[in-house]
Amino acid sequence: MTLQDSFTPRAPDAALGQIIKLAVLAVGGQGGGVLTGWIEDLARANGYAAQATSVAGVAQRTGATIYYVEMAPWTGGPMPVFSLAPAAGDVDVMIAAEMMEAGRAILRGFVTPDRTVLIASTHRALAVSEKMVPGDGIASSDEVRAAAEIAAQRLIMADFERLAVGAGSVISASLFGGLAGSGALPFPRAAFEEAIRASGKGVEASLRAFAVGFDAAQGHSAPAAHKKPEGKAKVLVPDHLRPVWAALEARLAGLPAAAQALAQAGLQKVTDFQGPDYAADYLARLEALARQDRAERDYAFTTMAAKYVANAMAYDDVIRVADLKTRAARFARIRKEMGARDDRLLQLTEFMHPGPEEIVGLFPAALGRKVQASPVWMARLERWFNKGRRVRTDTLPSFLMLYVLGGLRFWRLRTLRHAQEMAHLDAWLARATDLLATDYDLAVEVLKCRRLIKGYSDTHARGTSKFDRVLQGIALVQGRADAADWARRLRESALQDEEGKALDGALQTIRSFA
Repeated sequence: MTLQDSFTPRAPDAALGQIIKLAVLAVGGQGGGVLTGWIEDLARANGYAAQATSVAGVAQRTGATIYYVEMAPWTGGPMPVFSLAPAAGDVDVMIAAEMMEAGRAILRGFVTPDRTVLIASTHRALAVSEKMVPGDGIASSDEVRAAAEIAAQRLIMADFERLAVGAGSVISASLFGGLAGSGALPFPRAAFEEAIRASGKGVEASLRAFAVGFDAAQGHSAPAAHKKPEGKAKVLVPDHLRPVWAALEARLAGLPAAAQALAQAGLQKVTDFQGPDYAADYLARLEALARQDRAERDYAFTTMAAKYVANAMAYDDVIRVADLKTRAARFARIRKEMGARDDRLLQLTEFMHPGPEEIVGLFPAALGRKVQASPVWMARLERWFNKGRRVRTDTLPSFLMLYVLGGLRFWRLRTLRHAQEMAHLDAWLARATDLLATDYDLAVEVLKCRRLIKGYSDTHARGTSKFDRVLQGIALVQGRADAADWARRLRESALQDEEGKALDGALQTIRSFA
């Protein structure tokens, strides 16, 4: 007789099959702890033993906290000993408070087709890695949905964030409603609602969000999001300038039809930036370009110019940043997002870090060039100004400082920064228009390269450097039949990473055959 023959396996413990294992993946500010507390209280109030644990990730969207709850029926006696963390292939209910967190749960094996009910919100809270990409670094939600449909036994997806905001609450409440509506837990709806009431905080708003989340999980039609009526964006123009603005809008009809929508948006942008006279210059540039364009190409060149010339003319300088930071609409938006009321004080701190280039950019053009050419003076400006400052714009002195700075639009056209931006704009447009007769597609791609330049301070400097390198690469392939395609590849490579490694590789490839 062998040892194996004498061994009698122990029968499975029936109690183990009664344990419900639930995990929640939530990012900072989504109320994952509140949701977990409700689930734990719900279980205990209905005769279950329950234990909740959490493993915190890195702060905010660079990581997410994993909350884990185990529960089992309990009629007295020794308390069950529960696990402290979820295990791959051993989760009954997975709640993901954001689309990419659902993807992370699938990758870690927490979602399996034999047992897991996956409840996920379809909205996005972008990760730092997605925001760092100079171009479009947003991960594909469609790929996550496709994987979830395969990985989960049952899938419940809805924009629980939108539902919660529409109800005046936060996503934890709508996800709790989604959990109740899924039927994954053996408790009635009233028990879920009682858990919210027992918390005693924000009860009415939470119950409203719970209700719409419950309906969404059961396939009921969610209330439609409120949409503003379609129409042109309003531009605030003083009464005495309204006839001038009307005349500018009338000139849009003289542009090619394909370009008029983008030209309308561009006109609004440059008017907001510097006023009607500046907007008239924008239209004059477009009209000149349209006269050189081709109808048989549906005026693609002018259409692209309508977008990117406006962006180039409405650049981000110190004046613009100060103006945007002191607008009433911005303060109202922040108050709404933070839930501030008259009986709650809101402190707003801005981080200001101007470099010497931003300071000298405010100088008159001639003086600015002299200062910029002097290493001694640039070192002094670096020492005096290049230090992080925290400015409380909810206080009168700091607000007035930025308000006055933001009101220097009358001075902007005399500054060194404006002269530099206009020289760069003219050179870029000249480069593009020179190509119209010989390579129309390449001319359009050169216009699109302006997408690389955006932002303020170091971000602007990095973008400008990439722009220059891309145009150098375009010069190497100019005249080839596939020049436009290579220009597109160079631009997309420049947008892939902040350091420009992909662009370096693309340029090396071109140099190998050019």
